[in-house]
Amino acid sequence: MIEFCIMRSEQSRQKTRSYTDINLTGRLMRLCPQIIRPYLLLIRLDRPIGWWLLLLPGWWSIVLATGGIGHMTAQSWWLMLVFLIGAIVMRGAGCVVNDLWDRDIDKMVERTRGRPLASGAISPREAAVFLGLLLLVGAAILFSTNRVTVALGVFSLPLIVLYPYMKRITHWPQLFLGITFNFGALMGWSAVAGSLSLAPVLLYLGGICWTIGYDTIYAHQDKEDDLIAGIKSTALQFGADSKRWVSGLYLAAFVLMASAVLLADNNIHTLVFLTLPALHLGWQLCHWNPDDQTDSLNMFKSNRNFGLLLLLVCFL
Repeated sequence: MIEFCIMRSEQSRQKTRSYTDINLTGRLMRLCPQIIRPYLLLIRLDRPIGWWLLLLPGWWSIVLATGGIGHMTAQSWWLMLVFLIGAIVMRGAGCVVNDLWDRDIDKMVERTRGRPLASGAISPREAAVFLGLLLLVGAAILFSTNRVTVALGVFSLPLIVLYPYMKRITHWPQLFLGITFNFGALMGWSAVAGSLSLAPVLLYLGGICWTIGYDTIYAHQDKEDDLIAGIKSTALQFGADSKRWVSGLYLAAFVLMASAVLLADNNIHTLVFLTLPALHLGWQLCHWNPDDQTDSLNMFKSNRNFGLLLLLVCFL
């Protein structure tokens, strides 16, 4: 019996060492000086999928508001660049806020215990100073846009701060993430048009459903550790019905996004192009194994490809 317990303990330690989404061997980590690597890991620059998912709704909206590739101007391309930089910076700021909130919980979760704050590589004070610098850069980027876009950006800031707390009080933190993460769908349109209309609102609502779906997939990596740590998520809420829930969320997301594209484009033939992102969502649902951590991570990451396919439709 003692030997069995020792063996199980050793297996547990091996599992702890073997599974994380932190990339310590990528080109970025190899090329950067050792002293700044913990800060790059803190803002997840080793994992660009986060800023891609934050960026894409803004890019969709900019292109739709402009009228597609044939109407893109120098100003439109400049806004695309501004939103790219802003997404990287603000995603990084959100990660710092999240890790400050969760540094004690992260120590209990297999995938996250190697994060800089949880591991002690960066102190909370150092992280707070770094957060201030990121917010200053984000503010400079935001105030280069028009008043409506600035107002939307300012309104989203409290949501960024409060999101990490949601997993402690509700099984639907993914909904709150969706509300926060898709503000780019509103801001991209307002940055071009100076106002909002029904199309960006539909795009925003579709983005919320999409985010709940893909972050439920992501949360399936941590469901066992989350139970122990007392963390709530839609992965735990949906349980064995997760595939059915994610299917419904993806369907709602696609209908809302397609409606936004058709409303902006006013061309029924656009439906032909919309089959491309629709097929990608179907592929995810057919191949996703909720009980496989690596598969859940890979399916989550594949949502960048869905976003790029939808961006292609917006351009066309």
